[in-house]
Amino acid sequence: MNAFSLRQRVLSRRTMLRGAGVALGLPVLDAMRLACAARPEPAPPRRMIALCTNMGILPHFFFPKTAGEHYESTPYLELLKDHRSDLTVFSGVSLPDVDGGHSAENCFLTAAPHPTRGGFKNTISLDQFAADKLGQQTRFPTLNLHAGVESNMRMGASLSWTAGGVIIPGERKPTRVFAKLFLSGAADEVEQQVAKIRRGRSILDTVGERAKALEKTLGPTDREKLDQYFTGVRELEERLRIAEAWEYKPKPQVTIAPPKDIEDPAELLKQTQLMNQLAKLAIETDSTRIVTIFLYQGAGKQNFPGVTLATHGLTHQAGSENRRQELRLLEAAQFRVFNELLASLKGTQDGDGTLLDHTLVLYGTNFGNAGLHTNTNLPVVLAGGPFRHGRHLAFDTQHNYPLTNLYVSMLQALGVETDRFASGTTTMRGLEMKRV
Repeated sequence: MNAFSLRQRVLSRRTMLRGAGVALGLPVLDAMRLACAARPEPAPPRRMIALCTNMGILPHFFFPKTAGEHYESTPYLELLKDHRSDLTVFSGVSLPDVDGGHSAENCFLTAAPHPTRGGFKNTISLDQFAADKLGQQTRFPTLNLHAGVESNMRMGASLSWTAGGVIIPGERKPTRVFAKLFLSGAADEVEQQVAKIRRGRSILDTVGERAKALEKTLGPTDREKLDQYFTGVRELEERLRIAEAWEYKPKPQVTIAPPKDIEDPAELLKQTQLMNQLAKLAIETDSTRIVTIFLYQGAGKQNFPGVTLATHGLTHQAGSENRRQELRLLEAAQFRVFNELLASLKGTQDGDGTLLDHTLVLYGTNFGNAGLHTNTNLPVVLAGGPFRHGRHLAFDTQHNYPLTNLYVSMLQALGVETDRFASGTTTMRGLEMKRV
């Protein structure tokens, strides 16, 4: 056995590049699989990212009018056309007895009924249910993130709840998530590393020599994969620097009184992009296999060209053509950001497939019609994972099919042995596994 082969064999799945205040996890490389060559090659881990936007999705721009594989696309789904074969669109689904308008956002992943009734207590969320069975396999059982326009009352709003009905606050500071994933050591070492990132240095500079030494031991495919991963880290660092810089830049001074219907502008889309990147890096390095991202839109107006009101206000004025088009601008932009996430996952090799092949990506909302506060006929998309996609599964829009059955299917696809979750008592009708 030559030295090159020997180095490959001792490169374990948990190998990290370490430096002062840094422990940088690596994506799964072919050389890591060679380290286990004496044993059967393990299948890539199964993962899940769940996203919920809490102010609904305009139904007539989302739902196809036809069902099956040959469904006609819609304005929003057209933005995901590159991934049509990678996703399934659902209509006529809801969470049984989850009502109460805005309060239903607390139950998107728990399906706990009647959240506005006296004495209501939430139940365990889908991510935590999965983490109870799988979470010990990674450094972080779950990663719970929050991006949004918020009021002080909803700081840390989250999709994640414990079995005791206690919310697990969503992390809203990308810098803290980044430090949690990639920085280690004493507190002062971590702070020094964060300061370097702020000044424009990369954590890759700290582990540079080790990275170069590692690359020399790898084959062409692994070197390409590692280069792609390092590029993602540098791009994320640059986004973090830009995002932080805006926090310290003074806002322009004007002499006119501010409009009454505009609060401080917020960058929900940029926040979402950052959180999506962090989610992708977290699962790529196997730091966690379960991520939730709550896209929270409240009373604050988003900083987006052509939009004059907060999302909440726009949903209640969507009967007006002008307001509906403003809301469409925002929602279309959110679908473009979602498309970026899918493209990033699909563009990353993972074992015999891609990250998207091995990651369930749920995107939906707690509102069927936010303007009317209805919690039925929810717009939902599921992408990736082991399922046969490329279809619109259309159920009865008046007597909805339980979305919780989809959650049972997702749990089973993650490797959790269960035949029920919340009100779900079976797997999703019409959702089939890929043919092997």
